[in-house]
Parts: sequence; structure tokens; C-alpha cells
Amino acid sequence: MSQTLAATPARTLVEVLPAGRVRSAVAVVAGAAVVALLGQVAVPLWFTPVPLSLGTLAVLGVGAALGPRLAAYSIGLFAVAGVVGAPVFAGATSGWAFASFGYVLGYLPAAVIMGRLARSGGDRSVWRTFLGAAAASVVVYLVGAPWLAVYAHLDLAQTLQAGVVPFLAGDAVKSAIVAGVLPTLWTAQRFVTARRAAPDQA
Repeated sequence: MSQTLAATPARTLVEVLPAGRVRSAVAVVAGAAVVALLGQVAVPLWFTPVPLSLGTLAVLGVGAALGPRLAAYSIGLFAVAGVVGAPVFAGATSGWAFASFGYVLGYLPAAVIMGRLARSGGDRSVWRTFLGAAAASVVVYLVGAPWLAVYAHLDLAQTLQAGVVPFLAGDAVKSAIVAGVLPTLWTAQRFVTARRAAPDQA
């Protein structure tokens, strides 16, 4: 019995809601919208074509909330919408031929990593959530920085200076925010569930 329970995948935050195809569809669209909206909170930097934005923060949260499968659909929807012309990327831009598009591509595996973390129940722990979010952020760099290097004809040192180093502190803060918010939401959910069950037990 204990082995069966241990093997049962943990629920994500979205899966706490009533089940159904409508829930999944709404979650996918809402996740894409959240990433698009928070991505507009962007600060252009004079020394790099890559803006400082809250897009990664949104991706980390959406990935954990939706789980790996729905998160992949959601970020895929966001990316495809931007490529075909919807102004969903930072600065209300679209298309693919720009220096920071590689970071958009990196959003998808980053969201899946956070989804897998949630599926394992890791988003209930502050430290596991922080480490997972930090790992997901690194993946964004691993995809985005090479694209930047090729697009802007930068060498390794220039790529690190323009596409990695300026964003490390901010991404550490974003990981800390996610690590504080997700376990808190799960604690609140357990409290609400316990309160609802209390009258039945009485």
C-alpha cells in the first residue's frame, strides 16, 4: 500500500480545481496569457539587445501550476502566437528574427522542468522549488545565449556579458519568489481543505 501511494504522482495547483477538459483548455490559454502579460513588464538595457523582464518569473509559475504536459502546451501556444504575429513578446513585439528569441524558445523546457518538479511534489518545499526554478532558469540561458551569439555575431565573452551575467541576480530573485509563493499556496490549500472537512468530521 505504501509503495502504491509513493508512486502516485502529486497533483499540481491546477489539478486541485474541478476536473474536466474545459479546465485544461482554460489553464493552457490562461498560462500563455500570464506569460505574455508579465513579459510586458520589461526594462530595455542599453548594453544588450536582451531586455530585463518578468517573463521568466511567469514561466516558472505557470510550469509549476500546470504540470509538464499542460505547461508545454501553454508555452507552445504563447510562442506560436508570437511567431505568427500576436504582440505577446517583451515590448509587445512578435516574430522570431530578433536577438532574444532564443530565450522564448528556452521557456518551453524551463516550464516542463517546473511542471515535473510539481508532479513530484517538489513545489511543496521551499528549497526544492528554489533549486528547480534555478535549474529551469539555467535552461533558458542554455537555449537563449547561443541564439543571441549567432544572431548578434558575438563571441563567448560577449555573449556572457550581454546575455547571461546581467540577468543572474534577477533570476535568483525570481527563483526565490517562486520558492516562497508555491509552498505558501499549498499550505493555504491544505488549510482550506482541512476547514471544509472539519464539519463532516464533527
